[in-house]
Amino acid sequence: MTDRRRHRPPQGFERWQVTLSWHGAGFVGWQSQPSARSVQDTLWQAFVPLLGAPEDAFRPVAAGRTDAGVHAEAMTAHLDLRLGSLKPKPAQLARALNAHLPADLAVTELSPAPPHFHARFTCTERRYVYRVLNTPQRRPLWEGRALHHPAEIDLAAVRRAAALLIGQHDFAAFATQEERQTVRELRRLDVIQRGELLEFEVAGESFLRHMVRGLVGTLLKVGAGQVSAEQVQAVLASRQRSRAAANVPAHGLYFSGAVYRPES
Repeated sequence: MTDRRRHRPPQGFERWQVTLSWHGAGFVGWQSQPSARSVQDTLWQAFVPLLGAPEDAFRPVAAGRTDAGVHAEAMTAHLDLRLGSLKPKPAQLARALNAHLPADLAVTELSPAPPHFHARFTCTERRYVYRVLNTPQRRPLWEGRALHHPAEIDLAAVRRAAALLIGQHDFAAFATQEERQTVRELRRLDVIQRGELLEFEVAGESFLRHMVRGLVGTLLKVGAGQVSAEQVQAVLASRQRSRAAANVPAHGLYFSGAVYRPES
């Protein structure tokens, strides 16, 4: 209960849950950065003309922090608002917000949340999808939204290697400049063919920095026949970043959803 009380909204403020979608090309990521365009600040600033003053809205908190260039299909966040006499309906507030947001960021859902709800700390699972356009020639409509990979991919080999990564492991070999403890539980790593697209669907409670991009980069090496499934196990056990493949580019990665306990 102590943690829940600590993260409740201040007196006079109401907590709201919001689901966001954005195209990552024009953002430095979710997190606010000086003199840079972040999703966090862009959303926060959209409330100023609606509420009248910046101090009437605390900076939003998201389920996860995305890097520059990463997209979001359904990012959960929360905001603490001082609405005063305003009693907007959620749909009205969402429309008003979107009118003040740029074309590459939108609120898709908005609703009042219980005081103990916290987009980051009550989240039990985060989901990502990495999209690879596996065609001999590029497709302009997927430019900046999927990695173009023209060579053939051995899907059976990729899936064998992916299965070996499921579970709780030390994923240091797939992380970039990570100072936290590196043991994580990978709950899902499915490789799905959807027409010309190959999608890597990933789920876990939390991830290391660039972990998903490092995993996909290594699995694409498996698909090219350059690394075997058994060698991927050796890379994982080594805990050495130099043993894994380079990170795939950010523009193919999407935050696709967050899961919460029913009481949240």
